[in-house]
Amino acid sequence: MANSPKSAHLTIAQDRAADDLLSRDPFALLMGMLLDQQFPMERAFAGPLKVVQRFGSLDPATIAAADPTAFADLCATPPAVHRYGRSMAGRIQALAQVVVDHYAGDAAAIWSSASSGGELLTRLHSLPGFGEQKAKIFLALLAKQLGVAPPGWAEAAGDYAKPGHRSVADVVDADSLQQVRDFKKAAKATAKARA
Repeated sequence: MANSPKSAHLTIAQDRAADDLLSRDPFALLMGMLLDQQFPMERAFAGPLKVVQRFGSLDPATIAAADPTAFADLCATPPAVHRYGRSMAGRIQALAQVVVDHYAGDAAAIWSSASSGGELLTRLHSLPGFGEQKAKIFLALLAKQLGVAPPGWAEAAGDYAKPGHRSVADVVDADSLQQVRDFKKAAKATAKARA
């Protein structure tokens, strides 16, 4: 089946323990993607490990039910889960609540039951904190690194499906992380020059 994930060891966080967690826990991977904004990519994807070390669980129902103030405190404790630790704590809890309410607490069900790339993109885009670009990048990450490739995934992911080093979907080691950084820097410079 196109949506059956392959066994893969992700190297996005560039930290063995954090990457092990991302590789085995779908909610950790989803949370890492949520945190990947206005923050270095590898530190964002290391965030789920910090949460589980401090909170003791990545179970979406447990996170969703946590006291918001206490959860925000643990996310903001240095080294913080994100540069905006308190506000991101609220987004993490909102994401966890959607996973509980719509996917019976199983983050992988978001992609494992999608019948097409378009459907999966719509599901991802409807998640708290997932704009269109983030949804496309995560869709490309699922397909390129985990083999979750429902029909039409490349069309749905757009440019992020292309070969190269455009996003986190293409990070497989330290060298590719740097190439993605270089690509993003060049894209920002081009956009700035056009403005």
